[in-house]
Amino acid sequence: MKFILAKKLEMSQIFRPDGTVVPVTLVQAGPCVVTQVKDVEKEGYKAVQIGFSPLKKLSKPSAGHLKELDKFGILREFRITDPDAFKRGDTILASAFTSGDKINATGVSKGKGFQGVVKRHGFHGAPASHGHKDQERMPGSSGPGGVQHVLKGTKKPGRMGGDRVTVKNLEVIEVRDNGILAIKGAIPGCRNSLVELRSDEAKS
Repeated sequence: MKFILAKKLEMSQIFRPDGTVVPVTLVQAGPCVVTQVKDVEKEGYKAVQIGFSPLKKLSKPSAGHLKELDKFGILREFRITDPDAFKRGDTILASAFTSGDKINATGVSKGKGFQGVVKRHGFHGAPASHGHKDQERMPGSSGPGGVQHVLKGTKKPGRMGGDRVTVKNLEVIEVRDNGILAIKGAIPGCRNSLVELRSDEAKS
């Protein structure tokens, strides 16, 4: 059962011995420290809370919660089945992962602002000829005429991005020095954004 918090760095590529190119995302994973272990008796569920990204100053409640530990600006918890395997103060490093591991990556997707239906929902739009003039990217009819109003849940223009997104079954290609992981494919979020990495066994 593996999980860690990471900072997304950049996209890159790795050449395999046979010459094929693998697109990868580089992330700075950890180090993270276990700040709390939750069990069924006290909290009602099993989870481990970990801290990431040190800060110089904390609020008094946060400082009390992290007493005798480093000051962390980010706290996240992961549901696990065996909390007894962890104790407060344990350090989780990127070296816990190995090349070939399958993981899930969770992050907040890039915000794209207010977008139309072509970009937001993949509408094809109208042909550019036969009198359409400036209607090429319009959504068309809003719905049936019988109810005389637009039904809820229809695909409309609106704010796009900024959502919590999970990409599953990504492969760890390399585990580099200084806690850098090279993960095959793209990971949601912009550069320097927070990413949660976990194996399928750990539920966030």
